[in-house]
Amino acid sequence: MGIKVVATNRKATHDYRIIEKYESGIVLSGTEIKSIRNSNLSISESRVIINKGEAWLIGCHVAEYKFDSSSAIYDPIRERKLLLHKKQINRLGGAKSQQGLTIIPLAVYMKRNLVKIEIALARGKKKFDKRASIKAVSYTHLTLPTTPYV
Repeated sequence: MGIKVVATNRKATHDYRIIEKYESGIVLSGTEIKSIRNSNLSISESRVIINKGEAWLIGCHVAEYKFDSSSAIYDPIRERKLLLHKKQINRLGGAKSQQGLTIIPLAVYMKRNLVKIEIALARGKKKFDKRASIKAVSYTHLTLPTTPYV
């Protein structure tokens, strides 16, 4: 039983400098889990907030499960509670109070049939930082082989 990555936030490493990473569980309903197993979610516009000692995922879009027969009204962008230890929540809340730090989701994956989310404490990059990281990546792709030609 390996890990199946369901969704990633590819812009996170471009827009933010990652400081610490955490693994968390998510409180979901039954149809949301079925939808996530079909990879019908997006975390690109989402973020994490700490409110009254609890961590909440805001802006995560989980599409409605198309085979659901219930007539209940479904909100795809509702707030979802994250399951973290109290010590981790206190550390994240204290660090977030510093100016310029935010908590962002990096990936959602299935681990032993449980939906997990990888979140990170991050600092936003300035425009020149983004240019420097793009330049560093492009130089690593252009390196020449180290073996001499004979």
